[in-house]
Order: sequence, then C-alpha cells, then structure tokens
Amino acid sequence: MNRVVLGDIAEIITGPFGSMLHKSDYVEEGFPLVMPQDIGDRIINFDSIAKISEIDAIRLEKYEAVENDIIYARRGDVEKHAFVVSEYGKIFCGTGCLRVRVNPEKANPLFISFYLSRPESREWISKHAVGSNMPNINTEILSDVPIELPDKAQQQKVVDFLSASERKILHNRKINDNLEQQAKLLYDYWFTQFDFPNADDEPYQSSGGKMVWNEILKRNIPFGWQVVPFLEIASWESNSQPPKSEFIYEPKAGYIRFIQNRDYDSDTHKTYIPLTKYLSVVDRYDILMDKYGDAGAVRYGIEGAFNVALGKISVHNSYHREYVRSFLESDGIYNYLHNSCMASTRASLNESNLAMLNIVIPNEHIVLEYEKLLRKIRDRILQDNDETARLIELRDWLLPMLMNGQATIDD
Repeated sequence: MNRVVLGDIAEIITGPFGSMLHKSDYVEEGFPLVMPQDIGDRIINFDSIAKISEIDAIRLEKYEAVENDIIYARRGDVEKHAFVVSEYGKIFCGTGCLRVRVNPEKANPLFISFYLSRPESREWISKHAVGSNMPNINTEILSDVPIELPDKAQQQKVVDFLSASERKILHNRKINDNLEQQAKLLYDYWFTQFDFPNADDEPYQSSGGKMVWNEILKRNIPFGWQVVPFLEIASWESNSQPPKSEFIYEPKAGYIRFIQNRDYDSDTHKTYIPLTKYLSVVDRYDILMDKYGDAGAVRYGIEGAFNVALGKISVHNSYHREYVRSFLESDGIYNYLHNSCMASTRASLNESNLAMLNIVIPNEHIVLEYEKLLRKIRDRILQDNDETARLIELRDWLLPMLMNGQATIDD
C-alpha cells in the first residue's frame, strides 16, 4: 500500500472566477456548467443546470470537465463530489467549483472517486475546510487529502466489483428520471392541454369537448370545472427544530429522522432528533417544498420531521394530493414560486407566495383517475429509491473494508 496525497496523483484547478462569467451569459441551449448546487453524491444533477454558449465554451476551454474528472464544490457541502462519465457529454467546471483530473498513469480515476466517497475522506475534507459560517476548500486543501493507494491490479479489482452495483444504481436513477418525465407529460396532457380521456376514451378538448372562458385564468377550461385560490384546497405548514446539540446520527428509541434539503441528494448525513408533540411529521407521500436555495422545489419520499428550510403542503382532500403535487411541480408554477421570492436578500418561500396562486379543480372522476395513475408511478419511484438506498448502504459498508484490506477480492 502506497501512501500519497491527492496532489501527487492529480491536477487540481479552480473553476472560472465570477468576473469571467456572469448570469447574463447563460443560454437556454448550450453546454452545461456545473455549479455547487448541481453536485450530488458522485453524480451531477442536470435539472436546473446553467448552460453556456459555444463562444463561451471556446473561451473557457481550460475548464472543460472530461470523462473521469472529479468535480468538488469550493463552498457549502464540500465533502461530496461528482464523477464525470461519458454520458454527460461536453460539460464545464463552473464558478465555485474545483476540478480534479487524476493521472491514469498514477492511479485509476474511478478508484480514486470511490476512495474519496469513504466517510473517512469526507470527514477529512470537512475537518480541514475553512470558514466560520460556510465551509470552504481550495486547491491546497484538496491536494493534501491523504490516500492509501494499492497497486493498479488491486485498484482495478475494487473498481470492477463496485461498478456492478454502481451500474444498477445509475439504472434505477435513469428509470426514475423517465418516470418523473412521464408524470409531467401526463399532467400537461390532461390539465394544461385538457386532453384527458372523455367518456368515449378520446382526448377531451381535441375531440370537441365543451370549453368555457375563465376570467381569472384568462383562458378556456373544461365545462363544469372550477378555479379556486390554492389555499382553499391546501395549507402551508412550517416546522420547529431543536438545537444542533440534540442531533444524533444513528437511529434511537424516542428519536425521529430529521429531514433536511440535502437528504434528497444523499443519505450521507442521516440525522435524528428527539420526537416531541411540537414537531410536524410527514410520511413518504406528503408534499414538502424548499423554502431557501432552490425555493419552490417539490420534495417527497422520506418519513420524519422536516427542518426549517422546508415547508409542508397539506392537501385537504387526500384524492387531490397527486394532482396538487403535479401542479406544484409544473414548470410554470415552479418558476413563479422560485422567482417570486428571489427579490428579498435571503430568498424564503412562505404562505404568502402560495396565496397568489389559483388552481383549476377538475371533476371528481377525472382527478380520481389521475390519482390512481400517478400513485402507481410514485410507488415505483419509491421502490427504486429503496433498492438504490440498500445498494448504496452495501457499497458504503464494503468500501472501507476493500480499501484498507479487511476484505479482499479473489480473481
């Protein structure tokens, strides 16, 4: 086993400074620019990623991230990273990030990515980060990350072994991305184009279904449907939370999972807090929404008590829940909520933002049919998430033992 530091085996550079690229430079169609908020647990989240033009791509060629590169955030959640795969295409390391390019002659890049995913490596980075309010790292700190490097043959064995579960994890995520897209398309078809199936199983509006003008929405809606203020069918709920001194990081009787925004990207920081009557608790199907950062983003899938950075949308009629979730996830509503609270110094979504919304209420038969279809999609997504969580847990359990030689892989 050879003891090295990351700087011995990799080139580490800082992404472009803010003066080199401004928000006004971003384009609708172009090359993805990875920012700190886009970095998941060894993956890149492309949902709201910024893009740059071909001209800027040429100008920023130095910061391109290619297959096998590793990207870290310079501030915030600094201990996690994204590993770049060929499927990402041409992407760039953005402002606020660091790019690590492992020399393949010295180490297997994928092995290093797995190694840096270990709790010990994450903790080392967090411990050595600077900054009192928000953790910050730089090229010097990252260059000093210690690595126990086995010979290349052993590195490849570890990579081959862990890649099998990694492929399944990525496969599940692709399936779920596709299912989320299906849900969005179905909502758009039924409730934006109003082409839900009529009594003859034909698309309602396209086949001549009766439409009436609605003065509130300034558009036609199906005959018999209503438009009401959003807060007539749902309510907003915030939560309290105990001081950090009461947090624990293993399950325990009398404690409950404490849901934080970052938990929807990674299970690395599972936290538990004392269960009291003052806490609002959610199940896996309840609707939560980010109040800060990605304000307006809809969350679900974790049971527990949510933190102060999340708000709960309680739907008064349970058979409206999937319809309301889809309404809030639609691009127009997300963009409105996100932008409406960005005017303040600290973007914070609250009940007053939701009070500005109006929502179409379909007839009961249609909304019940939609609820059945969407519940099947949500169930499959949660099932895949459960399997992915088990695979990640197994991987993370095996990883340190493979790295330190406690477990070996036979030929």
